[in-house]
Amino acid sequence: MRRREIIKSIGLGTLFLATNQLLPSKLFGTVLQSQKKDLKNWAWISSGKGKDIDYWKKKLENAKANGIDSVLLEVYNSRVAFYDTDRFPVEEDILSKFIPLCKSIGLELHAWMWTMPCNVDKIVKEHPEWYVVNGKGEPACEKPAYVDYYKFLCPCNEEAQEFIRGNVESLAKINEIDGVHLDYVRLPDVIIAIALQPKYGIVQDREYPQYDYSYSKSCREQFKAKSGIDPLTDLTDPSANKEWRQFRYDSVTNLVNDKLVPTAKKYNKKISAAVFPNWENVRQDWKNWDLDCYMPMLYHNFYNKDISWIAECTHKEINELKNPRPLYSGLFIPELTATEIKIACTKSVEAGASGISIFDLNSMDEEKWSAFKMVSKLN
Repeated sequence: MRRREIIKSIGLGTLFLATNQLLPSKLFGTVLQSQKKDLKNWAWISSGKGKDIDYWKKKLENAKANGIDSVLLEVYNSRVAFYDTDRFPVEEDILSKFIPLCKSIGLELHAWMWTMPCNVDKIVKEHPEWYVVNGKGEPACEKPAYVDYYKFLCPCNEEAQEFIRGNVESLAKINEIDGVHLDYVRLPDVIIAIALQPKYGIVQDREYPQYDYSYSKSCREQFKAKSGIDPLTDLTDPSANKEWRQFRYDSVTNLVNDKLVPTAKKYNKKISAAVFPNWENVRQDWKNWDLDCYMPMLYHNFYNKDISWIAECTHKEINELKNPRPLYSGLFIPELTATEIKIACTKSVEAGASGISIFDLNSMDEEKWSAFKMVSKLN
């Protein structure tokens, strides 16, 4: 689900902690003194439209003063671009405003792009074969799961791969940015987070074919060439076939490692991604990706978990990485109190995180910034 829409739709109250779970306030100012110099903090910026330079100058200076080192600016949202490009319709060139601002303030700037979804009308109309297909044989460009924008491209289709690779290249070629940040680099959720299921009136106690992707012609042909099996017609229960499941994991991993990472590196850009803690449900085996860093979205409310789950996931995911690289715990700020921000940040770093990534900058207020700064590397 799209994070901005979830804020409006989920309707969950903040999960408060019992008194005995609260950490002593003195700890927040002294935690991990020896590691502070190595910590790095990030902020996603999901909407930069319609704001002038003075507005963003104040926002970014405040972020820097409170411990943010790098910003992830959304520059392509699967429909329109917010940078100068001829690949998509351009709604507003926000990136050109941020480049000099971030440089003057001392913030890294990473261009955040949607990876697999493509809702550009021209692409949808001219290239329906580029899109994923569910277990009922329904293409996402005609009948997307859950919401209209879930029109995902197929990771096995060579032309779709090249289109996505070209999107990364169009950003990586911009000299003034520090990196490219991938979002939605996955397949549609075969099982959405449990707290979101009531919104759609569904119970996903197993993998159902209408949410299971991808059975595109490209995926089926490639899997059959490898295994002798057509997953759409030869398997009674595709979800039970380990080889078919692994094939989907590998299809996304190969796109990242063989196409997207080399493209970013060609232009000496860092490459990162926002990733899921329940990676199996979106076929996103990111522990095997060759990224510079990882930002798992540890939004505990979506999974009906308490705040201790954030640190548990952080520890688990760091230990599962194929190549040890920095991992930054992603926090969903709208559902966190200031006290919970302190706890989530502190426990994440204690669990091994190299810092924090907050979603998003516009959700921070004075009280939350104060809490964040208390446990940032500034103290």
